[in-house]
Amino acid sequence: MSQKKILLLEDDPNLGFVLQEQLESSGFRVLLRTNGEEGTVAAQKGKFDLCIVDVMMPKKDGFTFAREFRARDSSTPIIFLTAKSLKEDRIEGFKVGGDDYVTKPFSMEELLLRIQAVLKRSSGHEQSAKSLKIKFGKFTLDEGSQTLLSKSGKQVLTAKEAQVLSLLCHNLNAVVLRNDILKSIWSDDSYYNSRSLDVFISKLRKYLAGDSSLKILSVHGKGYKLSCRS
Repeated sequence: MSQKKILLLEDDPNLGFVLQEQLESSGFRVLLRTNGEEGTVAAQKGKFDLCIVDVMMPKKDGFTFAREFRARDSSTPIIFLTAKSLKEDRIEGFKVGGDDYVTKPFSMEELLLRIQAVLKRSSGHEQSAKSLKIKFGKFTLDEGSQTLLSKSGKQVLTAKEAQVLSLLCHNLNAVVLRNDILKSIWSDDSYYNSRSLDVFISKLRKYLAGDSSLKILSVHGKGYKLSCRS
């Protein structure tokens, strides 16, 4: 099996070199860049299995890098590194398309476990998402391309958006328990993953707003239901 390739963006040269060395010794191929602009150039030129992105970087911060990266690539996982622990920053990270969030200082063991979990989820989704198209209301969800289609156009979804919507579609007009969504897609039901789910539900509601027969309902104390009136 080929080595997984990681784009590592870290402006602290000492930490960057240590992380690169540790990750390479763990079997990954790592390209290190020290600011967001260099990271953007590298991302445009190469294909990566994972991006590890420091939030506070010169020239272009990590959130800006992620927004621009997600405009081109909706599926490659992103793990943010940050010295900030405020929940608002974590939520912002998920809003711009992040898959996980590691607060400095952290152990290498923790980072490796998070990398393995994110890559496992990403790989599992790629293997299961064949060219299945689900029609509901005025929309069609193409699971293979992670695209939401309608007569008015198409919306390319992030991997997490597509996974959440797919789960709701497969359980149309039925309640999907919140914990079941979290464990199926994030593998655990931690507070920050729960808040991340809220962000994705909010985004999906906006995407579906063009069809009045569709609503993602919050079922108090249980979870969510994609309601479709025929």
